[in-house]
Amino acid sequence: MKHRRIPKRRAAVVGAGIFALAAAGITFQTANASTDAPDLVPQKLSIAKAGTLASSLTKDLGANSAGSYYDAKTKQLVVNVLNDDAAQTAQAAGAKARVVQNSLAELKGARTTLKQDATIPGTSWAVDPATNKVVVTADRTVKGADWNQLTGVVEKLGGMTELKRSQGEFKPFVAGGDAITGGGGRCSLGFNVTKGGEPFFLTAGHCTESISTWTDSSGQEIGTNADSQFPDNDFGLVKYAAGVDHPSEVNLYNGSAQQITKAAEATAGMKVTRSGSTTQVHDGTVTGLDATVNYGNGDIVNGLIQTDVCAEPGDSGGSLFSGDSAVGLTSGGSGDCTSGGETFFQPVTEALSATGTEIG
Repeated sequence: MKHRRIPKRRAAVVGAGIFALAAAGITFQTANASTDAPDLVPQKLSIAKAGTLASSLTKDLGANSAGSYYDAKTKQLVVNVLNDDAAQTAQAAGAKARVVQNSLAELKGARTTLKQDATIPGTSWAVDPATNKVVVTADRTVKGADWNQLTGVVEKLGGMTELKRSQGEFKPFVAGGDAITGGGGRCSLGFNVTKGGEPFFLTAGHCTESISTWTDSSGQEIGTNADSQFPDNDFGLVKYAAGVDHPSEVNLYNGSAQQITKAAEATAGMKVTRSGSTTQVHDGTVTGLDATVNYGNGDIVNGLIQTDVCAEPGDSGGSLFSGDSAVGLTSGGSGDCTSGGETFFQPVTEALSATGTEIG
């Protein structure tokens, strides 16, 4: 059967009600690097090969690994380590190594402290390997006693954290790129997937939390929910109605589409592209991993990808990809595509694993 990109009139739209993340102000400092391991010249790697090498070195270095990120300018994998021996191991494998102060265990401990002592609506935190810190962001709604509480916790954590302010407000972005609608709301389709040979699509969980039946812009039903997870995660799975085309591609809004053949884990520094029904296509960079975002009303989502790609209400659920690899589903953020801001994404690999689906 010849597959076609889902036309706009058949696209499902998810409502503007859930526009997620109001940004917390973020300022990235230079990393606490004390040593750049000498001798071996780091290899130039594709983002895919860098991700594979990063996973391998994380296992080999064990507790001496302190995170890694991809330097898109030099096309090198930068690996944070805790001593010179580990630096030599990383360099021998083809990475650029630097000795830093904070271990992954210490950064994890800082995140635990933030969760216990600073669970405040309008805040987020994520590990930034480039700075070797947990970057804490507070949006414009964090004021008074909440601000004092947050700054107090950050100060106690010292050199393991960095506090930033966002001009926006963290909220879910409700309003594969195409629009999907239901119940008076609009979201965006993420990626087409299959399960047991049957066609489904992934979108944001905060969209499927409030809408169960999806239609295209003409009002024709295109699918119904099969799974919905929010706020522990932020993904939903929708089973296609019979007769709806479901090509494995993302709308680029220029008359063409990007074929999607696989899923990939996000890597800090990865160059990514987002497609959504409100603001269409925008590019940016992964700035943090394992991010926690507090959207308020008890909606705290963990394990997200943080980026500097802009998004607006209605882009929720839309596709984050790198080349032909699916990376994430738009969750929420702050700002807009005029002033910028931070945007968070549900990792696609986690959604695929949890729903038993595969790209296709």
